[in-house]
Amino acid sequence: MNSRSLLSRGRLLTQRNLSTSRVICGSKTDSSSHASPSGIFSSLLHGSEQAKAEGETEIHQHSRLIGRNKYVHELVSHAVKPDCREQYRAAAEEYFAGLAKDPSLKVKLTGSWETLIGPVDNFVHILEYENYDGYDDVMRKLQTHPTLPGILNKQILPAVQSRHSQLMSEFAFWPSSPPRQNGGIYELRSYQLIPGRLLEWEHAWKRGLEARKRFVQPAGGWFSQVGTLHEVHHLWQYPNLAERKLTREQAWNVSGWSHTVQETVKLAQSMKCSILLPCAWSTLK
Repeated sequence: MNSRSLLSRGRLLTQRNLSTSRVICGSKTDSSSHASPSGIFSSLLHGSEQAKAEGETEIHQHSRLIGRNKYVHELVSHAVKPDCREQYRAAAEEYFAGLAKDPSLKVKLTGSWETLIGPVDNFVHILEYENYDGYDDVMRKLQTHPTLPGILNKQILPAVQSRHSQLMSEFAFWPSSPPRQNGGIYELRSYQLIPGRLLEWEHAWKRGLEARKRFVQPAGGWFSQVGTLHEVHHLWQYPNLAERKLTREQAWNVSGWSHTVQETVKLAQSMKCSILLPCAWSTLK
């Protein structure tokens, strides 16, 4: 077979393949029957507008169903330069205690801690606002506050390597603990959930908490609203690490706890745990 015959046969096969592709993809091949390439790539990279809207609606619906909906809590995390910890502690006490003591701001300090095990040189603060209106009001007033912005900008931030903020809601079945001074350590466990599984998490933990709190003091449970989404935080208090180990083992003897673990492990993509020491000015100690 000469080269001209081979070329003709190749063209014929190509035409047949293109014809087959048209049949598979649709009977028409004009531009009106296909999404634009830019639209397709945008949906792949960023998600469709419909999916985004459905995701936001789902988050708000879940919040109404399982949240206490009385307060908004802010989780503030500061990674401090190792050689600036003393400077930071002094400035943070002045700033966060000052926030809570100013009656015009209407914000409460749930607690302040320094990480002992986990991301060391990291400080965690949890603040309580009177819902989103209260948060907005505090942010506005801080812009013209006579002392607090100066403490933050001139004393705290120079000692900080990075910081992170997240707004959260309390679980209705797990409100934050009032101020207490029982001593010991705190454990903050954070779970990144599979999107759409928050209701299942809440249902499983509503039963699991009853088993756990026979042996350990639950200090708070929250789910994220603004910032990193689909994240849940549990805060526990123990006398020491040895007691933590013992109480976690005892929970396995309580009916229902193993079921909670089996159910929730399927709902989380990842988790992390930090052991915290209360700061001198913390309301939870």
